[in-house]
Amino acid sequence: MDRVLITPRSLTGTPPPALEPLREAGFELVFSTPGQMPNEAELLQLVPGSVGWLAGIEPVSPAVLAAADRLRVISRNGSGVDNLPLDECRRRGIAVERAMGANAVGVAELTLALMLAACRHIPETAHGLRDGGWPRIRGREIDGATVGIVGMGAIGRRVGTMVMAMGATVLAHDPAQPVLSDCGGKVRYVPLAELFGNADIVTFHCPMTDDGAPLLDAERTTTMPDGAIVVNTARAGLVDETALLAALDGGRVQTYATDVFAEEPPRDRTLAAHPRVIATSHIGGLTEGSVARATESAVANLLKVLVTRDATV
Repeated sequence: MDRVLITPRSLTGTPPPALEPLREAGFELVFSTPGQMPNEAELLQLVPGSVGWLAGIEPVSPAVLAAADRLRVISRNGSGVDNLPLDECRRRGIAVERAMGANAVGVAELTLALMLAACRHIPETAHGLRDGGWPRIRGREIDGATVGIVGMGAIGRRVGTMVMAMGATVLAHDPAQPVLSDCGGKVRYVPLAELFGNADIVTFHCPMTDDGAPLLDAERTTTMPDGAIVVNTARAGLVDETALLAALDGGRVQTYATDVFAEEPPRDRTLAAHPRVIATSHIGGLTEGSVARATESAVANLLKVLVTRDATV
């Protein structure tokens, strides 16, 4: 029986019914360690013999692909593929499929929650009250703020409509400059320098740069308005951690609210434990709706390659 490997943490702990079409199509499902991101050693053990792979955000090395002797398709349960060696996939004839926009609602809603938590100092207030105090920290409103959105795909557009409905002005940056018909023509595309220099709140919804360089570096942090809020539910490498820590300590950045880390979970707690950081454990797409949509899309993409194409040969 042909095997399909399942590795996303959201699927290995309690496999959902959305995986059943794979079994019904005659595939054996093989799971990585439940609830954990597999490392290279585990992947090297699991990929041999698998014809399909429903993959999460775990890094996939060329060595892992070299061990995947029968692999025909990698189907992501999300839109990002910067964890995959795409050139090596192409060279080996391995199809790469993505669940485009499936987790947009969950990630966008978490982004808004992080913005509000930062604006109203919710973590500090809740912790202070729990510790017996009565903290009353003056907050700020999204109404009247300028929000800079880096990346205007499905998530960025949804965040834009949310904050505009709350009264914010939106500046956007996206090299592709997609048409924003769902934003009512109220979003203005600007260069990154203008966005960072004018946005009270900056939020990232884009892939890594081709060269892996951060978009928010030391130079750009110095141009941000005092007390800016930075939200990152996209990729940890988009922000220079050292520069950001300096900006937090110096007060240039009021709060960094992030759902992503370079290492997950982070062993170095410098950033996660910083008093001006609101950190969540990569839960942007971890909602019932997002997991269901992403899984259904990823499964359909696997079957498209493994079954539908076979039937046409």
